[in-house]
Amino acid sequence: MAGKPLRIVCVGKLRTSFWKEAAAHYSRRIGRWRPLDVTEVRDGDAGLDTAQRNSQEGRRLLEALTPQDVPIVMDERGSALTSREFADLLRKLDLDATGRPCFLVGGPFGLDAAVRAVARRTLCLGPMTLPHELARVLLLEQLYRAECILRKVPYHH
Repeated sequence: MAGKPLRIVCVGKLRTSFWKEAAAHYSRRIGRWRPLDVTEVRDGDAGLDTAQRNSQEGRRLLEALTPQDVPIVMDERGSALTSREFADLLRKLDLDATGRPCFLVGGPFGLDAAVRAVARRTLCLGPMTLPHELARVLLLEQLYRAECILRKVPYHH
């Protein structure tokens, strides 16, 4: 069963080698079952205050969306799901006749309200604040775990 293509649009590049390696690891595994596109938009300008930077990054995230994207915002204010609930959400998105699931991940200062406003769904990766690079890797790991759950493939614990 091949699922719909997935897309992740995120602020900034992964700079640390172990985050890059982890992201590549899970991206390859997901890629065995469905296409995965990761789009990185440029970080906000360092000279701006936090609100201006978030606004700039938010505009870049929104400009990267296509009409076929179904925006799912990753934000600490979102709903927490178990891995099985997340897999079920992915299954439902696959059955939805319209659009491609597109996960939006902000930068180190979070997301602008304009980005949260376009979300079809807002999810969190847990109640703790995570570095944005770790959040991206954790999202990839959970997407891979969801694929394993949906395909009844054993996942190493």
